[in-house]
Amino acid sequence: MARIVGVDIPSEKRVVIALTYIYGIGDTTAAKICKDAGVSEDIRVKDLTDEQLVALRTEVAKHHTEGDLRREVAMNIKRLTEINCYRGVRHKKGLPVRGQNTKTNARTRKGKRKTIANKKQATK
Repeated sequence: MARIVGVDIPSEKRVVIALTYIYGIGDTTAAKICKDAGVSEDIRVKDLTDEQLVALRTEVAKHHTEGDLRREVAMNIKRLTEINCYRGVRHKKGLPVRGQNTKTNARTRKGKRKTIANKKQATK
């Protein structure tokens, strides 16, 4: 297994796919990194030479990834909650932040349903 930015990337996968295991690198960024490093996207990680690995590491180091990015995102959310803006309040309450409907959906953010006494809908 190759290690890039403190992450073990799977050796059986193609380089482009394996790079997406790093937090902050998606499909497009991974393809750009491979192109800039001069590494073919079709090579498996186990078949990479040491020079190619070093080239990939230097290209990945140019991007904002892993711990720094996680810390930055957490600080942004913390700032929103401290100034009590609308988005910050939604983060505090564990509700959707980006304007989604919450009457019937949003179970991922709200969690398992909690039954409330006498809250059945009246039939007409």
